[in-house]
Amino acid sequence: MKVIQFTVPVADEGSVVVQEDILPYFYHYLHRHKEAQITLIIRGEGTLITGNYTQPFKAGEVYVIGANQPHMFKGDAKYFENLKEKNIHAIHIFFDHEHALQGLLRLPEMEGIRKFLQHSRNSLQLPAMYEERFGPDIVRISKLTGAERLLAFVQLLLQMTKQVKEWKSLSTGFSRHAYSESEGLRMNDIYQYTLEHYAENITLGKIANVAHLTTYAFCKYFKKHTRKTYLEFLNEIRINAACKKIIGGEYDSIASVAYATGYNNPITFNRVFRKVTGMSPSSYARQYRFGAESAHRDGLLLSLEEES
Repeated sequence: MKVIQFTVPVADEGSVVVQEDILPYFYHYLHRHKEAQITLIIRGEGTLITGNYTQPFKAGEVYVIGANQPHMFKGDAKYFENLKEKNIHAIHIFFDHEHALQGLLRLPEMEGIRKFLQHSRNSLQLPAMYEERFGPDIVRISKLTGAERLLAFVQLLLQMTKQVKEWKSLSTGFSRHAYSESEGLRMNDIYQYTLEHYAENITLGKIANVAHLTTYAFCKYFKKHTRKTYLEFLNEIRINAACKKIIGGEYDSIASVAYATGYNNPITFNRVFRKVTGMSPSSYARQYRFGAESAHRDGLLLSLEEES
């Protein structure tokens, strides 16, 4: 395994390529491609890794992934239990704005879009308040072809540029896209192992063995490539999983969430949760679990499924 140089299925679709995934699980390997992409998650959830940034993703969300940005949408383990079911649904729009669309974007009228695409190099997430506005547009573009698709896509970028002011940056301030093949092999193995075993006791010795390094060499290697320690990364993955359990109501108590996500001490869990999210687990549960956003999102997802 490595950071796969993914080839977008160009066929005869032109300069804006659409890929609609209705599959048992998301493509779960760390990969990159020369095209930037806009992704709408219609069904499914898991953990997004883009560069050295991690966070949960769920249905309804829209992401802009920068060109050549290593990334993966790692679906939750439940999606691998029944491979006969079409558990996930996502629409990806691929576009090469540095080559295929370069001439169009050089026009003076495209200055705002050019600045937006430059800003998206390290990936962005559309704020939740705009999901209902732009989700249906992405579905509509997926049904178009040729010049109609191109024009609708440019209109999408234009409206995003004009209307959305507070994009969420998926960057930690450290950008390093140029993994060699051997580096990509190690980073992918590290990410995959962590995402699959975060609930277990992962020692530095154990994860160093996965990377085929000594413990000392592994710590230096991981910090060099991500600007964070492995423990910081592991805590992010565990707290992401805890947040999903809390939002989904999949727990009996806060202590049970701690034990289910790899912590053997609820006090440690509370401290790490507060450090990562800025609030206690109990406050997080009150803010999100009982919010009205879930009902709003359910209505949006139902309409997106019907449109697509």
